Amino acid sequence: MKIYVPIDAAARACGADMVAAAVVSAAALKGIEVELIRTGSRGMVWLEPLVEIETPAGRTAFGPMTPADVPALFDAPESHPKALGLTEEIPFLKRQTRLTFARCGVIDPLDLAAYEATGGMAGLRRAVATKPEEVVDEIAASGLRGRGGAGFPTGIKWRTVLHAKAPQKYIVCNADEGDSGSFADRMLMEGDPFTLIEGMAIAGIATGATKGFVYIRSEYPDAIRVMREATRIATREGMIGASVLGSAHGFDLEIRVGAGAYVCGEETSLLNSLEGKRGVVRAKPPLPALQGFMGRPTVVNNVLSLAAVPWIMANGAQAYHDIGVGRSRGTIPLQIAGNVKFGGLFETGFGITLGEIVNDIGGGTASGRPVKAVQVGGPLGAYHPVSDFNLAFCYEEFAGQGGLIGHAGLVVHDEAADMLSLARFAMEFCAVESCGKCTPCRIGAVRGVETLDRVRAGDAAALPLIEDLCETMKLGSLCALGGFTPYPVLSALRNFPEDFMPQQEAAE
Repeated sequence: MKIYVPIDAAARACGADMVAAAVVSAAALKGIEVELIRTGSRGMVWLEPLVEIETPAGRTAFGPMTPADVPALFDAPESHPKALGLTEEIPFLKRQTRLTFARCGVIDPLDLAAYEATGGMAGLRRAVATKPEEVVDEIAASGLRGRGGAGFPTGIKWRTVLHAKAPQKYIVCNADEGDSGSFADRMLMEGDPFTLIEGMAIAGIATGATKGFVYIRSEYPDAIRVMREATRIATREGMIGASVLGSAHGFDLEIRVGAGAYVCGEETSLLNSLEGKRGVVRAKPPLPALQGFMGRPTVVNNVLSLAAVPWIMANGAQAYHDIGVGRSRGTIPLQIAGNVKFGGLFETGFGITLGEIVNDIGGGTASGRPVKAVQVGGPLGAYHPVSDFNLAFCYEEFAGQGGLIGHAGLVVHDEAADMLSLARFAMEFCAVESCGKCTPCRIGAVRGVETLDRVRAGDAAALPLIEDLCETMKLGSLCALGGFTPYPVLSALRNFPEDFMPQQEAAE
């Protein structure tokens, strides 16, 4: 009898380890032989801990489980009060297009044989047998863009590094996932680490890079542990190392841990940290693709960008390009969080509307009150009102509305949310997390907090100052931290003016 229990950090926080122990204990008491397999998460956080049992019809799900619920699994599972039916038929899971996260929650994350049996390494084998330029062409033709920030075309970045002349090149994976409401990087690393390793090895083959680094924030101990062990296994088994799958290509991988500074999610600040320097932003040019880690040509990609590469190489650029809309191709792993009924990870093609994500997939607010705002793209993303719910989820649509997709994290707020307080938090966050490199971010954010406090106190003259300050920050900042902080502030002010005006009226 095979039983699956997640070992993902979110599931463990909900009690998955205690449920797993209860499975072993209950099986022993009943004399039933059980094979317990710890997997990643399926991404349905409201159902964690989710337990699955393998049956002739497929895996059946039960959740959210507690240790007290476990003994009944061995009596009459079909009538269990937490029974959810076939896992793949759960609506939240069934309507997804799972490419990058296809194995998450399905296999033991550190079982390389299971990884290969479910399609893993097919892309790497093709890359090994293909000329580097052709691998880059394939990624470019797929339309893959950066999944961690501004959506820069991955193929262009790789081609720049490929043609750069240098004795050493690097692949750096940005796993410093610091955005509020984002957890896809963590979930992927904990649930399917070999996908990321395979993607980085393919990037190395494509660009001539022989060394890679995964930069993970220290707040992710489970991801760090799994990635280190997966790297050890992949090297031992010849997936990477001196020879990638027995080829002439070599690719070594190292896991590095950051101290948790938000600004180190910016690629040049990350590179400084990786070199042992203070995590401050570098001026561009030169671009990291030409002078990155240790002054050498470097590909810096997000976890989700690199993890999408194996599927593209295994199934072809056209198959990936056929999904999505406009210049936003392939799938996007949405992270639905905040005051929402069905929070979790939902992978789908670009083009779904914001309203579908929040109301149909997310089920509306957990509180039952009407939705007031949805922040998309982390703490520096814009607050979108319900009137924006017809927006198609793609890069150009959101940029046209003064927002950004970023890492595709969504935080839902109901009508009780105070938008002035949320705008102030964005400014305060920037003031605290600024690396101090540029004046608009270092000083502008501090002045912004002070000015918003004047608005709250009823100072009508402070309101126009906020807009002027935000426009100045956008123009003068060297990185996204200062440049994008105006997005949440301006969107809150313009879309929810009533939350700013009553402060003045009360004072009058």
